[in-house]
Amino acid sequence: MFGSGEAVHLPGDDSGSSSSMIAIDNKIEQAMDLVKTHLMLAVREEVELLWEQIKELSERNAQLERENYILRTLRD
Repeated sequence: MFGSGEAVHLPGDDSGSSSSMIAIDNKIEQAMDLVKTHLMLAVREEVELLWEQIKELSERNAQLERENYILRTLRD
């Protein structure tokens, strides 16, 4: 029904209600496309934030590994 470009045909409907169903299907498809666009934007933004966090955590990890190496060297 949705996204197929075909209207749902109900028993006893005539061409007027058929074109009405096509219009409704088109509106539903437009709404679904809009939701998809907004979701994709939200996901893209979240992915960017997560990449930034990964970068910061990797830098912090490298710093801690250097500190750990220095402390182990000084201990021996």
